[in-house]
Amino acid sequence: MRQFTLGIEEEFQTIDPETRELRSHMSKIVEGGKIILQERVKAEMHQAVVEVGTNICTNIQEARQEVTYLRKEIIDLASKQGLQVAAAGTHPFSDWQSQLITTDERYDRLIDEMRDVARSNLIFGLHVHVGIESRNEGIHIMNAVRYFLPHVYALSTSSPFWRGRNTGFKSYRSKVFDKFPRTGIPDFFASASEYDEYIDLLVKTNCIDNGKKIWWDIRLHPFFDTIEFRICDIPMRMDETICLAAIMQALVAKIHKLMIGNMTFRSYRRNLINENKWRAARDGIGGKLIDFGKQTEVPTHDLIMELLDFIDDVVDELGSRQECDYARQILAMGTGADRQLAVYERTGDLKQVVDYIVQETSYGIQ
Repeated sequence: MRQFTLGIEEEFQTIDPETRELRSHMSKIVEGGKIILQERVKAEMHQAVVEVGTNICTNIQEARQEVTYLRKEIIDLASKQGLQVAAAGTHPFSDWQSQLITTDERYDRLIDEMRDVARSNLIFGLHVHVGIESRNEGIHIMNAVRYFLPHVYALSTSSPFWRGRNTGFKSYRSKVFDKFPRTGIPDFFASASEYDEYIDLLVKTNCIDNGKKIWWDIRLHPFFDTIEFRICDIPMRMDETICLAAIMQALVAKIHKLMIGNMTFRSYRRNLINENKWRAARDGIGGKLIDFGKQTEVPTHDLIMELLDFIDDVVDELGSRQECDYARQILAMGTGADRQLAVYERTGDLKQVVDYIVQETSYGIQ
């Protein structure tokens, strides 16, 4: 099988170990990290957010090594500054209004355009790039893979709290991000040229200045030959990140395999897929999604098992069976949201939830 390269980006919270609040001191971590990590660590708009990204990885084993190394380094760098690092889609109780914005012309323009929508976007995600050979190939794969986005998203849910409240959602991060334009499930595009014409029109009419301001849950990257998955919360554990990346890679490989065999996977309308995304955000793996082929509700657990069956014939060629099968463990132990809620139910203390997230962030990297 052709290589489907991987690149993984994780956005972390910087935590004050005494108050457990978000601390706007990301710059100290980034400055220290540049010597060791070069361009693999960077600032984000909020100073409480630090992002790390892997090099291009040829397989999931390389990706695991990179993600493990980056998590370890960023935790060590934070520790030297008297800070901790946490991986979850939202902070359980910190308020965005008290967080500082990074001084940067790009962020200044974004806030000028989006005002409090941008300022309040204090969320933390996982982005996975899967390499493709051509944009035409990529657009057809993207059209088909859209159906599975809620399934993968449900496995990643790790943001049940927002500003000190149990929101009732397993992923409130997506509800915060929904306020941005050009987010969510993308439309169907018949070709890469139709996709590019859409972006060109937005640039021409001053809606955006480049294609990176397309923030859909999945997109053809405007500058790299990749399909970028953007729907997921950052999971607490490194093993969960690797599992999700492996499943995304396998989905791209499977749809590609169908394409070269002159077969296809049915494409569904955006508004139907959005019904499943809503359910995944609210209920995570504990609810039901709609099987649109059967036109019936099915437990999310069952549809995720069907997803694993769907990619089964490519995972050995990719060398990622073990990583994809970790989804079964997530189904058994619960997602990050389920586990955070269990801590809160047991303790009634959101600070202990933060402590748990910090602990889980370093799980498996020692």
